[in-house]
Amino acid sequence: MNIIVGLKSNPRELTLDVELSEEELFAQVRESLTQNTPLLLADSKGQRTLIPAHALSFVQVSSEQPRRVGFALS
Repeated sequence: MNIIVGLKSNPRELTLDVELSEEELFAQVRESLTQNTPLLLADSKGQRTLIPAHALSFVQVSSEQPRRVGFALS
């Protein structure tokens, strides 16, 4: 699942491909924000990213679009 994480005081967004369900992801984010602990995310390649709770601006789940083949639009 592709996610986009917005960070406070940073114009760029962090895009990750994680192997979590939407419910698991939002449970981790909710826990990080309520306990003021860093959010630890691992992407599908095994890279781990640690985000301080105070730096989180938003977390967006983006659905994966299947690749189109050919030139015809339907």
